[in-house]
Amino acid sequence: MSNFAFLRAEWPELFAEAEQAELNAAVNPRTACFYARRCLEHALKWLYRADRVLREPSDKRLVGLITEPTMKNLVGPTLTAKMQIIRVKTNKAVHENGPVTAQVADQVVRELFHLTYWIARTYTRDASAIPPDALAFDPALVPHPADLRTQSRAEIRALDEQLAARDAALAEAEAANVDLDAQIAALRAQITAAKAANAARPDHHDYNEQETRDRYTDVLLGEAGWPLDQKRDREFPVSGLPRGSGNGQVDYVLWGTDDRPLAVVEAKRTRRDALVGQQQAKEYADALEATYGQRPVIFYTNGYETWLWEDDRYPPRPVQGFYTRDELQLLVQRRTSRRRLAELTIDGNIVERHYQQRAIRRIAETFEGDAQRKALVVMATGAGKTRTVIALVELLMRANWVKRVLFLADRVALVDQAARAFKEHLPHATTVKLTDDKVSEGRVYVSTYPTMLGLINQTDGGRRRFGPGHFDLVVIDEAHRSVYQKYRAIFSYFDSLLVGLTATPKDEVDRNTYGLFDLADGVPTDAYTLEEAVEEKYLVPPRAVAVDLRIQRTGLRYDELSEAEKDEWDALEWGDGDVPDEVTADEVNSKFFNADTVDKVLEYLMTRGHRVAGGDRIGKTIIFAKNNRHAKFIAERFDANYPHYRGQFARIITHQIVGAQGLIDSFSNPDRQPHIAISVDMLDTGIDVPDVINLVFFKNVRSKTKFAQMLGRGTRLRPDLYAPGVDKKDFFVFDFCGNFEYFGQNPPTTQGSLSPSLTERLFKAKVELVNQLDQRCPADAPASDAADGTHTEAGLRWDLARELHRRVRAMRLDNIVVRPHRRLVEYFVDFENWHRLSPEVSAQLATELAGLPSEVRDDGEEAKRFDLLILRLQLGLLVPDGRFNRHRTEVQEIAAALLEQTTIPAIRERVTLLDEVAGDEWWQDVTLPMLELARRRIRDLVRLVPKARRAVVYTNFADEIDQVVEMPFAGVSTGTDLDRFREKVRVYLRTHEDHLAVQKLRRNRPLSGTDLAELERMLGESGVGDKQDIDQARRASEGLGLFIRSMVGLDREAAREAFSEFLTGRALNAAQLDFINLIINDLTANGVMDPGRLYESPFNAIAPHGPEVLFPSADVDRLCAILAVVKRNAMPATEAA
Repeated sequence: MSNFAFLRAEWPELFAEAEQAELNAAVNPRTACFYARRCLEHALKWLYRADRVLREPSDKRLVGLITEPTMKNLVGPTLTAKMQIIRVKTNKAVHENGPVTAQVADQVVRELFHLTYWIARTYTRDASAIPPDALAFDPALVPHPADLRTQSRAEIRALDEQLAARDAALAEAEAANVDLDAQIAALRAQITAAKAANAARPDHHDYNEQETRDRYTDVLLGEAGWPLDQKRDREFPVSGLPRGSGNGQVDYVLWGTDDRPLAVVEAKRTRRDALVGQQQAKEYADALEATYGQRPVIFYTNGYETWLWEDDRYPPRPVQGFYTRDELQLLVQRRTSRRRLAELTIDGNIVERHYQQRAIRRIAETFEGDAQRKALVVMATGAGKTRTVIALVELLMRANWVKRVLFLADRVALVDQAARAFKEHLPHATTVKLTDDKVSEGRVYVSTYPTMLGLINQTDGGRRRFGPGHFDLVVIDEAHRSVYQKYRAIFSYFDSLLVGLTATPKDEVDRNTYGLFDLADGVPTDAYTLEEAVEEKYLVPPRAVAVDLRIQRTGLRYDELSEAEKDEWDALEWGDGDVPDEVTADEVNSKFFNADTVDKVLEYLMTRGHRVAGGDRIGKTIIFAKNNRHAKFIAERFDANYPHYRGQFARIITHQIVGAQGLIDSFSNPDRQPHIAISVDMLDTGIDVPDVINLVFFKNVRSKTKFAQMLGRGTRLRPDLYAPGVDKKDFFVFDFCGNFEYFGQNPPTTQGSLSPSLTERLFKAKVELVNQLDQRCPADAPASDAADGTHTEAGLRWDLARELHRRVRAMRLDNIVVRPHRRLVEYFVDFENWHRLSPEVSAQLATELAGLPSEVRDDGEEAKRFDLLILRLQLGLLVPDGRFNRHRTEVQEIAAALLEQTTIPAIRERVTLLDEVAGDEWWQDVTLPMLELARRRIRDLVRLVPKARRAVVYTNFADEIDQVVEMPFAGVSTGTDLDRFREKVRVYLRTHEDHLAVQKLRRNRPLSGTDLAELERMLGESGVGDKQDIDQARRASEGLGLFIRSMVGLDREAAREAFSEFLTGRALNAAQLDFINLIINDLTANGVMDPGRLYESPFNAIAPHGPEVLFPSADVDRLCAILAVVKRNAMPATEAA
């Protein structure tokens, strides 16, 4: 007879495993635990198959099967605890070397009895076979066979492998059963009916809940490393209690190495709420403190719910286990070692931006002033969330608030990125990347959510490596609903301070996310929006290019096709044998891939996208594809249209690609391929590549959170992107799927970039020079291979023609961009057609062929820019345009800069020519061949010009607008009008911001009398006003310098620099930082600011009664003094007098 006999009829497999556990319990406890574990696993798998209310967990390990929320809801806390007891105790028996006692096996088998009883009582389909409520575990039925040999751990492991192989074979055979789905459906129908019938009968079985609670408390304490093997650990006597005799017994006392109590645990052996034991636990803590001089931390539990109370600092809070000795010791020590956060400065080497420091201050105020343990920061993508949290960690570590930190992200690439950032900015704190290294110890741990979820459940010797108290701070990167839904168990498990980071606009953050952080909807701890970051020049804005593709939008209908297209439709392999009448928009790029649709998208990108390398190469671009098939098809079409890139220029970067991280690293490098990343989800969020200047939305996005994150891929600043001194100003978003319309976003719209590339400008300049030379040379001048452009104009003409012919000949006719110009390309592939270019033919070449892609391998950007400069000089000799002297000066400055580098052998070889070009005599009566010789000998040296000097090469040849003149309306007086004069000056100054005196005003540099005179001369000569206008502006603004400063504003960096001394080394709070930033914003917009403004809007929103509410009087005086200096710098002494 067996205690598990009720399983035999309906669950023979479970009965076989349970019987083996029972058979071995008394004499072979390790084997008993092995079979009990197998029985539990099989029982849970059966439940997931049979009961339709259960949701299959993603974690197929035993712990995942137990802790899946629908399972816990189904069985309730008592049976969940029983399963956990079986799991923990059998895990130690099966996987570890320590001894396993018969007492442990007996506990496991008893708990297994109650669990399997519940299964039989709930799901038995034969009502007559339901086990009676009074059925109890009978120890007399546990056999004691004398001939049963004890099995070793190695034998158990071998048995485990043997049975696992058998289980796998059975599962494989079952999966091959064509009727499996029908059988499962039938089983679920039967079980649903049986479950409903059995539920109608009350369950009066004694599940021995009290014993389970006691055992579970011991399990949790054991996981935290408390062996409870000394008499003083349990039922410890205390006196001095306020009630009764004054004596009592503490259920558990957790002792420190100094024999002083670190914690008390009050365990209420009752179904009542754990809070029942709260006051009693406090009284025990009072008594122990009176005796030992150290107040213990308070835990109280009912076995299933456990609360921790640091009553000197926080209200009670639920926890999922107990602290280790070291963790408790740290809690006690922090009572005296923890420093006030408000008194410590933030490390400016890690973060220096005002909004980052403000966010840190608000988190600190939440933790310290409000005694809250959670904070949520909303910060625009690219604004430095990771750096902000690193500076927060540094502050908390320095203040002895935290020792170990866990940073969680949802992808390995983001973990790698965060790990690099922590190592760079917090080198003294060892960073452990748990995705690669699961054993090392450190101060900062960086992990994906799934990796951490797996590690939480690992034990060694029955003790968890990562207990509830292991981390003092947990940081959630991109805290949003999907993270909340999938991984809330992690945040609930660790008893730590919790900081969430998200780029999702605060009004779009899901209310469940606010709830996780105990915040009111729409009110994060701190927020810094994309709009604010763009306004303050910390991020760049998107420029939307909405492109409507008919097939992409509406799909295809057979009856709307041409006859030829219908024939092609009919010939397609549709797969299921039926030719459909239409393809819906949803099926496009999912089941239906159209080459011309993709080609048009690629053509639009390659012709309209932002370009780098002098306009010769499309900038770093991310194409967001719909799925992996779509990504593959895009890559195939790109390679078909641009084969000369040899498959390296555009690459697929998805989770399915082996070596994806290496591709991301290459994509992140400005000079390495790929330059186009075709992504499915992997690059949608978190990847930091500042060089990205084109985003292509080739899929529908219906999550506003994800949409904002995807836009964030392009927002980061990138100095010197286009050339030294020419920074990234914005990025294109090519939307082919109506996403902006769907979300109601209205960023500035545009057609895309239409400015000619450097190669296109070179082509046009060469064509124009050939045309001009044709007009000077005899019509019958023959082509000669021996002609040399450094000796004769005719030789120069033929050199240029051969270069142009070589570029046209390398244009692939099957390229989607070249294809429309096939006739003209084929015509000029014949060199005979280059022998004489009429003005009309030259114009056609410049208009149609200059911008087409060619497979000719180009030289470096610096050399090509120098080529263009010389070409403009050569054209200037033939067709004077007033710019020759400016271009000449640029060449002379390049030569002079190279002459400063004569230690370089290549420059030393050309020093004679460089000396001549840098001087003035060489330029007298200079000829086209002389310029050509200089070009050929200097072009390869230009790259050696020091970067700080090289900006002379990277001139923006914006010649289309020489002057902006406002034309008055007919019949309107043109007399003196200050407002109209202001607007004229404002428009004029926009195109003359690089003037030295204007730059001094913008950068808060003192203005001299000479500067002022130059400004007055410049305005007078510009035609925007006369002397009367200028004098009126001077009088109205306390001087001409202040007038112009009010027009151009103050450079934001200059405004910040003005307050740098005031801010340095000070621990300002969030409100003070906000107030200073408002002053900086005002100066940026208006150039100067009267101190009286400090008492007006918007300043009174922060300080309703003036700045004295926030700052000491001495600091207010300093602020006013700074404003006075800023004003004085725009007023030369002569004008101020």
